[in-house]
Amino acid sequence: MKFVVFFVLFSMSVSAQNLYTKDYFRPPMDIPMQLSGNFGELRTNHFHVGFDLKTNKVEGQKVYACADGYISRIKISLYGYGKAIYITHPNGYVTVYGHLQRASGTIQDFIVAEQYKQKEYEIEVFPKLNDLVVKKGDLIAFSGNTGGSDGPHLHFEIRNADTEKVINPSSFFSIKDTKKPIISSLLAYPIDDSSTVNESMRPVVVGLTLQKDGTYLSDKVFANGRIGFGVSSYDTDDVSYNANGVFRTQLISNGKLVYGYKFDELAFDEARYINAFIDYKRYKASKQRVQKLFMKEPFSLSNIEKNEDNGIFNVVKNFSQTEYLEVSDFNNNSTVITIPVEYSDKPAVISKDSKKTKYFVKYKNDSSFEKDNVSVFFPANTFYEDFYLNFDVKGNELFLHDDSVPVHSNFTISIEDKSTTAEQKKKMFIATRIGKKLSYISTKVNGNTFSCRTKSLGQFTLAKDSIAPKISIAKSIQGKLLAAKSVQLTISDDLSGINSYKGYLNDKWVLFEYELKTRKITHFFDDNYVVDGDNILKVIVTDNVGNSTTFETTFKRKKTK
Repeated sequence: MKFVVFFVLFSMSVSAQNLYTKDYFRPPMDIPMQLSGNFGELRTNHFHVGFDLKTNKVEGQKVYACADGYISRIKISLYGYGKAIYITHPNGYVTVYGHLQRASGTIQDFIVAEQYKQKEYEIEVFPKLNDLVVKKGDLIAFSGNTGGSDGPHLHFEIRNADTEKVINPSSFFSIKDTKKPIISSLLAYPIDDSSTVNESMRPVVVGLTLQKDGTYLSDKVFANGRIGFGVSSYDTDDVSYNANGVFRTQLISNGKLVYGYKFDELAFDEARYINAFIDYKRYKASKQRVQKLFMKEPFSLSNIEKNEDNGIFNVVKNFSQTEYLEVSDFNNNSTVITIPVEYSDKPAVISKDSKKTKYFVKYKNDSSFEKDNVSVFFPANTFYEDFYLNFDVKGNELFLHDDSVPVHSNFTISIEDKSTTAEQKKKMFIATRIGKKLSYISTKVNGNTFSCRTKSLGQFTLAKDSIAPKISIAKSIQGKLLAAKSVQLTISDDLSGINSYKGYLNDKWVLFEYELKTRKITHFFDDNYVVDGDNILKVIVTDNVGNSTTFETTFKRKKTK
């Protein structure tokens, strides 16, 4: 039986490494490739779609073109990949380099010229075929920590230009890995209201025992009705020394695949399905990501393979069989769990923890709920499953369930307010509330009605922001002769948040780079904009409801040329 299971698992493990050449692309940096994050790793609201490459905890590492091609896209953003460069290659792939500190040479000149042309720091441009041609090994940029990065590193992707899917870089690059994935926990899930697992109607952790052959044997699972399994796991390699995601997981019963997934490629428009892919409620409660090996309701994540029962077992009288779970990395290092399952008619001693309310959401249908001056509209497929909704309104405060239920797409909240004037409404918006903290949501006002679209459940309220943003400089430059290469200001807003900022030098728009994490904007002096003698610097910062602050100072400067 073990030979049959091994053969089935092996025959289904044909992976992308046989489909791609390993010598077309060179590494994007000269330092050894070490991962702080790998392909398919589970992240907040998305799967990680590339390699996060370590840069020895510093910025400024040289980044090179991985192959011949041309720069087809440049995006500078406060969020996401921060400063990012995209190179299209003749072989039909696009390489992506994110969180950059800056570009190099003519590429940096091109970016700055576009920023001055658009008078914006955040830009997205698509250079023409012959604008920025690169050869394999050309220096294109320096690594950084821009955008949504938590520390210095290089985010690197390889995309298929035709399908627009992202390919696992392991298909092109070899990183030494002789280590098996680690299984943190195995869970069994009662699916229906009448299902039980080990006398519980709630998910239960199943004990594991290591065997002499390196596999695991789980405690026997005693069940009744429809059940499913979930696993928490991670992988390490020989050179990176940190926990990353696994490549493939397969649940086998009677020699056939019941449920499995493989991260050889990923589609961007499927990224949010991670919230259906994992046990979202458990993640919100404990920060542990358990990959469910079943679908209670089907969802369209193309990486999943499953049987007609969507990975669910119906445990009835006389049911007694053994299931096999294999977790593998890209190099086919595998960890296997043997799971014996047997029918039991013992009643549950642990009841379900869900509570029924008078508000029920059918995820396949549109749903609308109203109370007092508040209404909520959920379009069909806003959620992944049906559930009982906690819904209440007190004053202008909306209590809309909690964040233990994942939301797939935007829904609409509307709050009517007849007590404020039209002028006051200009400073008002719908905000999420967590404790005392309010967070701005982009809000439209039509007469007396405020409305917003959001992908989060929780507590919402009408808020008012009448306080202008703050602008400060660490050390005054008023009247001083500056020899420094740059000037830096700190900008902030305590409630609705910063919407825009504009900098002027001697009444001409100048580029200020904005680092959201530090709240600092920086201008690098250019002789085209400074004059010998007195220079006037002005910065205007505006928040999301139109409050603005102006900072103005005069300093002296000598041209360098």
